[in-house]
Amino acid sequence: MDLRHLKYFIAVAEELNIGRAALRLHISQPPLTRQIQQLEEELGVQLLIRTPRGVELTQAGETFLHEARNIRSLVELAIERTKRTGQGKLGRLDIGIFGTGIFSAIPKLLQQFRDTNPDVRVVLHTMSKIEQIEALRQRRISVGFNRMLDPLPDIHSELIMREPLYLAVNDTHPLSRESSVSFTELSKHPLVLFPTGARPNFVDRIIELCRNMGFTPEISQIVGDAVTGVALVAGGFGITVVPESATPMAPPGIVYLPFSDNPSATVDLSCFYRKDDESPVLHAFLQATQAFRNEQRKQDGELIDSPLTNAPSTA
Repeated sequence: MDLRHLKYFIAVAEELNIGRAALRLHISQPPLTRQIQQLEEELGVQLLIRTPRGVELTQAGETFLHEARNIRSLVELAIERTKRTGQGKLGRLDIGIFGTGIFSAIPKLLQQFRDTNPDVRVVLHTMSKIEQIEALRQRRISVGFNRMLDPLPDIHSELIMREPLYLAVNDTHPLSRESSVSFTELSKHPLVLFPTGARPNFVDRIIELCRNMGFTPEISQIVGDAVTGVALVAGGFGITVVPESATPMAPPGIVYLPFSDNPSATVDLSCFYRKDDESPVLHAFLQATQAFRNEQRKQDGELIDSPLTNAPSTA
C-alpha cells in the first residue's frame, strides 16, 4: 500500500469533502478521487459514501481512519527517531572506565553529555587499559578513558586534561603539618605506588618525574589501585602520590598535600576510540568531550578551541 493513499484518505475523512481535501493537499479533485477509489479496490471494502454535501465514512471507513492515523504516527516517529539517530541524539554508547578517573572528571563529562543528549543510553564498563583496547577492537565499547596510552595504528587518543598530583600522607606523618611539599621529599620516604598491570602506567609516570628531579624513588609496595594505596597510607604504611581526581577519597587519617616546586607533576587523562568509527553517537560524544576540554582549559587559562583532530564524519 502506498503511504500516499493513507495521507489522501485521512485528509478526505477529516474534511468529509473531496474538494476541501484536494485544496488541503494541493492537488486537483480528479486524481484525489482516483486515489481513494484505488484504495477501496485494494482493501476490497467501501470506505466512503458519496452524498450531495460531500462524503460520509462507512463503518469500515471509521475503522480504517483510526488505523491510518496510527500508521501515520508510527511513520512520523520512525522518521524522527532515524533523524535523531543520524544526529547522534539517540542510541547507545558503551564506555570503558577505570580507577581514579571515575571520581571526578569522567562523571562531570558524562553528565554534560547526558544533559544535551538525554535519549542516548550510556553504559559504563570498568576495564583495565588492555581490556579497553581489546573491547574497542571487538566493538564492544565505543570509547575508553585511561592514562598514558602508547600510540596505536588503529586507535586515536584525545587528551582531556592534565591532573595535578598530590602527596597522600598519614595525619601522624611529620609532613602532614605542611600546607605544601617539595617534590624532592619523595626521595626521603618509601613510596606506595599503583597500579600493577600493563605498562606504561601511573607507576612509570611517578618514576619519570622523580628521575627528572634528580633521584630514584624508593618503592616499598606496588598495589592494584588507588583505593588500596590510600588505605595503606591511612594505616600508616608509607606515603603515596595520587592524581587530583583521587583526593575525594578521604578515609580517616589521610592528608593530601600539593607539590610546591614541580609544575610538571601532572598526569594525563585521555579518551580513545577506533579511528574508523563513524558512529553519529560517538561524534556527538566527542563534541561534548571537546566542550568539556575547552572548559577545563579556560579554567586553567589555556583555551585551545580546535576541533577534535580525528573526529568521525557524520557525512
